[in-house]
Amino acid sequence: MVAILSGGPNTQVPVLSDADAVEVARELGAKFAAGAAERDRQRILPTSEVDQLSAAGLLALTVPADFGGAGLGAQTLAEVVRLVSVGDPNIAQIPLSHFVYINAVRHRGSTAQQEFFFGEVLAGKRFGNAQSEIKSKNVREHATTLRPAGRDWTLDGEKGYATGALFAHWIPVLAHLDEGGPLHVAWVERGAAGVTVADDWDGLGQRTTASGTVRLDAVHVPAEHVMPYHLTFEKPQTYGAFAQLLHAAIDAGIARAAVAEAAAFVTTKSRPYPDAGVDRAAEDPLVVQAFGQLELQVRAAEALLAEAGRAVDRADADLTAETAGAASLAVAAARAMTTSASVDAGSRLFEVSGTRSALASLNLDRHWRNARTHTLHDPAAWKVQHLGRYAIDGTLPPRHGQI
Repeated sequence: MVAILSGGPNTQVPVLSDADAVEVARELGAKFAAGAAERDRQRILPTSEVDQLSAAGLLALTVPADFGGAGLGAQTLAEVVRLVSVGDPNIAQIPLSHFVYINAVRHRGSTAQQEFFFGEVLAGKRFGNAQSEIKSKNVREHATTLRPAGRDWTLDGEKGYATGALFAHWIPVLAHLDEGGPLHVAWVERGAAGVTVADDWDGLGQRTTASGTVRLDAVHVPAEHVMPYHLTFEKPQTYGAFAQLLHAAIDAGIARAAVAEAAAFVTTKSRPYPDAGVDRAAEDPLVVQAFGQLELQVRAAEALLAEAGRAVDRADADLTAETAGAASLAVAAARAMTTSASVDAGSRLFEVSGTRSALASLNLDRHWRNARTHTLHDPAAWKVQHLGRYAIDGTLPPRHGQI
């Protein structure tokens, strides 16, 4: 067992190896699973559990070694996120943007910004997100604006789906410089004047991610807390693939949890169907066949997830248009497969478990609700489109954050 150290916002967190990170995630995932159904039922936000992720060092895994971090790769992080998701996918989703914006600092931060923000992560601080806008025409349109205020800036806008913001110390905000200027990231402190985080998330699944609204009213932003975002996609990059990989990891975790809970139910609570002529539901050949199909689907999703992580790591080690495109395609395959695996496992859980599994008191439907809600983040059909275009004529996917 790996020792998990206690800590807080000003505590230097542990720096973990690949093996230790996976083991800590496995331990915490198992611990989180015990209360997942009740948290979902009562919509109890996992504040203590998120603090445990921080104190354990799991939220600092990708801080580069040159800045005192572990510098672990995408494959390890994807497995860490998957294992936490097996326990509770809500907890796994909360720090997703935290990791994405660590990556943004790595790619686009100045040396001074890297030293400061990486130092904040190593001290146990968390990043949220204020990116999407509910009222925009599409997910890539933003009305939020930074306006000049001397050498600094004033920030105004409203953001939705702000997962992680309620639990964050810093909220990275996507905003245009002045009217219609290029997109930048404005880093604002969670408690800064003019920042309001509303816990108004009302999803049918992923109910405790607190993916609510961030309102920004004349927020003062120092010049040193603004960094470019628009330049990210002008050259080959793994920024989008990295973010999408973590979404795939969450869905893979949901799928595995659904199969595991179905197996526990079938072996302890289900009654056999009389026509099967067996003493235990777990011996019914139709049930066994269905479990075999689910296991095959989930294993395929897990294998594609692991390969996608390796592809991102390979591209980061030798970044070209071809390696970046290969990483995006590998992640697209993982996202498409984890989408179907999680939704199917969450639904077929009831098929294999029988009538008793439908009792509301068991809350087994949370697996399907979590899968159906989270997999809507990006359409899986577009992942398949890009895979098809590549298979037909070798067309590499576009450079943006959704592939």
